[in-house]
Amino acid sequence: MKILFRLVMSLMLVAAMVSCRDRDAEKRIAELEGRLSQLEGGNTATASPEAAAPVAEEKPEGPLPVLGFEKMEHDFGTIKEGQKVAYTYKFKNTGEAPLIIQNAQPSCGCTVPDWTKEPIPVGGEGFVKAEFDSEGKPNIQNKTITVTANTWPKVTTLRFKAMVLPKDPATPAN
Repeated sequence: MKILFRLVMSLMLVAAMVSCRDRDAEKRIAELEGRLSQLEGGNTATASPEAAAPVAEEKPEGPLPVLGFEKMEHDFGTIKEGQKVAYTYKFKNTGEAPLIIQNAQPSCGCTVPDWTKEPIPVGGEGFVKAEFDSEGKPNIQNKTITVTANTWPKVTTLRFKAMVLPKDPATPAN
């Protein structure tokens, strides 16, 4: 199972390096992330190929936290290539248990996420921040941040887009 995990992680890394300019690759990465999260959540004690097949996770019993985002999509509008922009997705824990964000994974290396690291109590508020570096990313950009938390479902996908105006090739670099 560890070999499969390393193989999937290696494929994701390679795909991430190439994906910043390829929308189809971004979709493939999202699919791989989903498969990886299924494998991580599955039973790793058995090594038979039948056991490696993805198994649908069941909703845990008991009180659960709920990520109540104010907004799950953001449009940066038109920006200039090389510009760095950021947006903070705000949320409230509208569930019945403390909320813990385990990870926030961007679809591309051009995006750096930050998030509330401490547990968020019931009724408490938190954030997931996305900082996008448009250097080398001309034209329309559609990116995602996959948030993994102790919620149901475990994964929430935040999206943003931007129209990046290409640099003028006649303008000398600084």
